[in-house]
Amino acid sequence: MDTTIVSIDKPDEMNMILGQAHFIKTVEDLHEVMAACAPGIRFGIGFCEASGPCLVRGSGNDERLIELALLNANALGTGHAFIILMENGFPINVLNAIKQVPEVCGIFCATANPVEVVVAESKLGRGIIGVIDGHASKGLETDSDIIERKELLRSIGYKL
Repeated sequence: MDTTIVSIDKPDEMNMILGQAHFIKTVEDLHEVMAACAPGIRFGIGFCEASGPCLVRGSGNDERLIELALLNANALGTGHAFIILMENGFPINVLNAIKQVPEVCGIFCATANPVEVVVAESKLGRGIIGVIDGHASKGLETDSDIIERKELLRSIGYKL
């Protein structure tokens, strides 16, 4: 078995969700969830099919994001993985609905951070071992950091 790192190619501020599913209709079901959960959200989906023709399938409502999602999914080439790239919305707006899609097996990450995906390759194919989401911790939160965190959450409307 060989391992490699695949860096997700996306603009710095763009949010993404990386997960694994199990069925060809995943791409259509994820599209429906994204469109229904967050009006105004722009998104692209790439899905790696792991049987039959083993194609990278795509959908979304923004051609640029669809193309970027397809490029990233193709670079991963990992069985039944999906990537959703989004603008005008956040993973928190759609994540629970995505987890409720019957064919979704799990979520590796939901973030706007830089992401590296640890990929294993065997004679059978490729799979995701894990995800490096952002940077290493730099220390413990201080009292002033707590105040800053709480102020940020309130300023963006996620806490009262």
